[in-house]
Amino acid sequence: MSRSPRPARHVLRAAYACLAAGLALALPGASPAVAVAPPLSHPRIVHHFDLARKQQPENIALEPDGSADLTLSYARQIVRVDREGRSTVLATLPAPKHSRTPLVNAPLVTGIARAHDGTLYFGYATGTTDLHGIWRLRPGGGPERIAALPVTGFPNGLALDESEHRLYTADSALGVVHVVPTHGGTARTWSDDSLLKPSVAFGANGLKVHRHAVWVTNTDTGDLLRIPVRHDGTAAPAEVRASGLTSVDDFAFTGRGDTLIATLNLSGEAAYVEADGSHHTVLTSGDGLSNPTSVAVRGNTVYIPSAAYFTHTDPNLLRADLHS
Repeated sequence: MSRSPRPARHVLRAAYACLAAGLALALPGASPAVAVAPPLSHPRIVHHFDLARKQQPENIALEPDGSADLTLSYARQIVRVDREGRSTVLATLPAPKHSRTPLVNAPLVTGIARAHDGTLYFGYATGTTDLHGIWRLRPGGGPERIAALPVTGFPNGLALDESEHRLYTADSALGVVHVVPTHGGTARTWSDDSLLKPSVAFGANGLKVHRHAVWVTNTDTGDLLRIPVRHDGTAAPAEVRASGLTSVDDFAFTGRGDTLIATLNLSGEAAYVEADGSHHTVLTSGDGLSNPTSVAVRGNTVYIPSAAYFTHTDPNLLRADLHS
């Protein structure tokens, strides 16, 4: 399938800025259309981040005790927020001399995944050959890059398949999914499906491994995709499992079959997506969301960080209860 030339970076930023401005004009003085809705209840903000220090939580992984490990995108940090809401910086990534990050032109950390031994894996986008790629942080150690990625890309969502010793990462700029060995080494393109491609700016974004498939969101198209993993480990063609998820970012499965919760970044909402693709809003800005970016689920608790990329108000970590 042929593709039109990608617009210049300033055109992409302007397009998303217009979307955000239109949203902002609609919000002042108006009550959210929907507040918390079943199967969620009792939303509460457990930690407020400091926007002045560029503390904007992008992605999340959970510790066994319920603490949350988060990437703070533009602060270039990995932090841990414990159950009481206390925050600890685990690592700060080195700044590139001259950032050339596609789409945003600034260095930032993106997706994060946790192994059972406590090792954290995460993406770092700089657009420079020395830093751009997938990184690892072992307990008690320092951050180290384990795989380079194409500097023309934008590594975003990240998921770990421990049984196969591989990491999957979605590239929002190139519209592909890469695979990386957990021990490090050469990354390769695992899926280059046309459904992953961006139409304006951000294509493949959120990513999870679930039931012998890699699930990916496409932010531009508002689609949730499922890419089956064949017996030989290669990617089958992608299929659309849900649509109409405008400005969808990342997501997490609830532990109840194929149902999941997805964040809708620009509208400041979280959607509950059924196995048949139908969906409804369960959280809004009225509950504390401020451009939510990702989701984690542990038992009957849902965690949602908000980065405030467009609202520029109250980046935070929210928890809510999940009912059967």
